[in-house]
Amino acid sequence: MRRQNLQARAARKYKATTNSKHDLPVAPNLLAQNFSASAPNQKWVSDITYLRTNAGLLYLVVIISLFSWLVVGWTMAERMTAELVCEALQMTLWRRQKTRCYCSMSGKGNCYDNTCAESFFTT
Repeated sequence: MRRQNLQARAARKYKATTNSKHDLPVAPNLLAQNFSASAPNQKWVSDITYLRTNAGLLYLVVIISLFSWLVVGWTMAERMTAELVCEALQMTLWRRQKTRCYCSMSGKGNCYDNTCAESFFTT
């Protein structure tokens, strides 16, 4: 490595960003890994991630339509709060002119329940 003028890069330290140990209400799993939609505004999925910027971490929430696979709502902030997610949902409801929204939550630790939203961040 020295001859090639290469340096090893240390792995970044893992930072937990989710607290699953809470007594808050959990919605039933209405979606049940059925990621198809036959019409607009039938099903949306969402996810949250953090982005490293020169100013520090920013949290990004996206809401994706399972009919068109387009981002229909989003928001970004310096802190991961419930308000951040609510703002993304409010944007989506306003843009899509919806007045009613049913919540579905998957099982804790089930990596397949949110793959379509998570794949957005991969691309």
